[in-house]
Amino acid sequence: MIVYNLFPLLAGPFPGWEPHIERAAAMGFDWLFVNPVQRPGASGSIYSIADYFELNPALIEPTDPRSAQDQLRSVLAVTRDRGMRPMADLVIDHCAADSVLVRDHPDWVAFDSGGALIHPSCQQDGETVVWTDLAELDHQGTGDPEGLYQYCLGVVRHLLGLGFEGFRCDAAYQLPAELWERLIAETRNERPDTVFVAETLGCTPWETAATAAAGFDFVFNSSKWWDFRSHWLLEQRKLIGELVPSIGFPESHDTPRLADEMNGNAHALKLWYLFAATFSAGCLMPVGFEFGFRRSLHVVSSRPEDWETTSIDLREFITVVNRLKADQPVFREECSLLLLPSSNPAVLIMWRGSATAGQEALLFFNTDCWNDQYIEVNDLRAFVQSGQPLVDVSPEFQMDFVAVAPFSYQLRPGQGLVLVTPSPSETPIR
Repeated sequence: MIVYNLFPLLAGPFPGWEPHIERAAAMGFDWLFVNPVQRPGASGSIYSIADYFELNPALIEPTDPRSAQDQLRSVLAVTRDRGMRPMADLVIDHCAADSVLVRDHPDWVAFDSGGALIHPSCQQDGETVVWTDLAELDHQGTGDPEGLYQYCLGVVRHLLGLGFEGFRCDAAYQLPAELWERLIAETRNERPDTVFVAETLGCTPWETAATAAAGFDFVFNSSKWWDFRSHWLLEQRKLIGELVPSIGFPESHDTPRLADEMNGNAHALKLWYLFAATFSAGCLMPVGFEFGFRRSLHVVSSRPEDWETTSIDLREFITVVNRLKADQPVFREECSLLLLPSSNPAVLIMWRGSATAGQEALLFFNTDCWNDQYIEVNDLRAFVQSGQPLVDVSPEFQMDFVAVAPFSYQLRPGQGLVLVTPSPSETPIR
């Protein structure tokens, strides 16, 4: 999955989405993920859903004679016509505190011993953050579990009816695995090609593994927060990758913009996108990353007027990376991965090998986004199990010939060097 995240509040009303879809398709993305489009509660947060079967007024074009649902169906049809599959955000772990569910089905909502609504919360920088505009749906304690389940299944069917073909399942680990198993199985019984992706960021690897085992196609990984050195990411990958492939991302709608964190350094944006695309079976990029946007996406206040004018344009680079990922089988699965010894601590050397695809890859990343870094290896053949020759498929500055013994290279700031062995279909028969 090569996913473009179109943030609906930044994109604006549905009829105006087409230029964004065209741009994403031209860069080689094959999925279009859209954050919640349903009517929000009083807070205005798109993750505070007041009515799951009505659309957000901010996304409806009032001058368009078509109904709100037909406006959305039309633009999702355009998405499919451009070769991308649309994915909805499925938020069924909570609803708006002023949702119709709280009013009509209080037995589906969690209350404390004093009769007050229980609001979802999380730990952030050592402090507890409570979302008072949300009400926790009580999937495990409700006296009417079947009623709540059938409502959630109805939400899934409704979104499929609007034209979505997959779901990013918000805070999936908060819901019982048995619920996901049933929901996924019943949905696929009706629509076998429906894809389910679990959002499990912030939970333990064991919680992620338990959630993944419920039948999800992908989970999101935490590679965005890696320091290119610690072992925790590889341990997490090994634990989860045996169950389900993962999706990496250089930033998301929940994180600060990488361009802002890196003070507009385009080399850093290239480094992190190439790393996300080659580390994981899938990758995701939010709208605006290709232009180095620095203003964070906001679940309440983002609007089309927040579109930024920058001096950065990474569309060509991202297109080449996406094509590389699509063309090289070793980058399309959660295959074996090792960190290799490096003569330069600023240069990360990574080996990937796919038994199913019969292909290997050596990757060199200059994690210094401000300076050139030199790397030297006595013999690259010591790192290649198959003995096959290596070909440079890097997105930039490709070498016509790879001299393997000795191998030396001056990496530009943030540059990634991608060397692969031919896939079996490309290997000449002797």
